[in-house]
Amino acid sequence: MKIREIMTTDLVTVPSSATVFEAARLMRDADIGDVLIQDAGKLTGILTDRDITCRAVAAGLDCASTRVGDIMTRDLFTGMPDWDVDNASDLMAEEQIRRLPIMENGQLVGIVSLGDLAVDAEPVEEGVACDALGEISKPAMPRIGAVRR
Repeated sequence: MKIREIMTTDLVTVPSSATVFEAARLMRDADIGDVLIQDAGKLTGILTDRDITCRAVAAGLDCASTRVGDIMTRDLFTGMPDWDVDNASDLMAEEQIRRLPIMENGQLVGIVSLGDLAVDAEPVEEGVACDALGEISKPAMPRIGAVRR
């Protein structure tokens, strides 16, 4: 199965100058967990609900004045629509990412999430989402309670 068969193409994007509050409202209204950041027609980052929680709210930033560009993830991994689902799943597992923007001819054309893999690809590609979820879910750093003092 190809990525283009399961990717979401109805994308929600904002410029990096948008406020975190504006992005959060868009996410709520669209019932999604991320917005893609585009400046001058180019993909420049992604902002997830986790980014908002950890990088803005937990840091005590004012979401009404903090710009998306200040807390977004800039170093993105991207995929292509003609990739097999296994390729995307492998990359997502290896890099521990839950969302993969899809590019074609230098243009943003979609996004694939771990949920897309679980819902749309699992019946065809046995184990794809399970394998990816297992790798993505491995903690990248110790939990707060596990930190030795």
